[in-house]
Amino acid sequence: MKAALLQMTAGIDPVANAATLVDATVRAAGEGAAMLFTPEMAGLIDRDRDRAGRHIVAEDEDPVLSEVREAAATSGIWVHLGSLAIRREDGRLANRGFVIDFDGAIRARYDKLHLFDVDLPTGERWRESASYAPGETAVVVDTPVGALGLTICYDLRFPALFSALAQAGATVIAVPAAFTRPTGSAHWHTLLRARAIENAAFVLAAAQTGIHADGRATFGHSLGIDPWGEVIVEMVEAPGLGFVELDPERIDAVRGRIPVLDHARAIPRVVRA
Repeated sequence: MKAALLQMTAGIDPVANAATLVDATVRAAGEGAAMLFTPEMAGLIDRDRDRAGRHIVAEDEDPVLSEVREAAATSGIWVHLGSLAIRREDGRLANRGFVIDFDGAIRARYDKLHLFDVDLPTGERWRESASYAPGETAVVVDTPVGALGLTICYDLRFPALFSALAQAGATVIAVPAAFTRPTGSAHWHTLLRARAIENAAFVLAAAQTGIHADGRATFGHSLGIDPWGEVIVEMVEAPGLGFVELDPERIDAVRGRIPVLDHARAIPRVVRA
């Protein structure tokens, strides 16, 4: 089964970002992909809260989501819209991913569980929790490429989430991201390969890349990784589409060779001696 990864440089204009997403949806379908995967915050990247706030609306009012749903239906392709900034009913924001089927229907939603609050040695300071509320549910959804577990960016650093998704049946795990360059250079490849190996699952990580209109820089290097931890596609830094073939027999072969899911046990209470 063929999947497509979109690597993009989203900016402060949702209209322009939507056009990029629609074009990628049409092109991915034309190349025979069953499903397109897009990065985190594919509809808007803007660290100016006042300016960004004017574009963040409720899910049923979001023009980017609407256009991608229409493009998926027109092109006959599933889309994992890595995430959008969505305004919740309580007024707080959610960093929310969507799985859209070939009829344009939303099959699954996932709100990012782990929020990125860090001070980097470069002087960069990020406080995602200042604007966003964390999700409360982990999600696995059946798709043409397999049972898909949903995560978003910083979730990558929390292996228990990936283990829970695999134990719930996920054979493919999506990691849409907007990784910073310092953390990406240090940890991106290692963490993604580790999550694939630990869970004997395909990992598909569509990423933001380059210098964005709000001044931030993201790492790129969208990756597709097989259950043995082998990199099967890497996009480096240029925006565009990458393609990967997912063979379900590879899952069976790796899990048969090292049946980590069968051997997993609940961690007992830790005793500090």
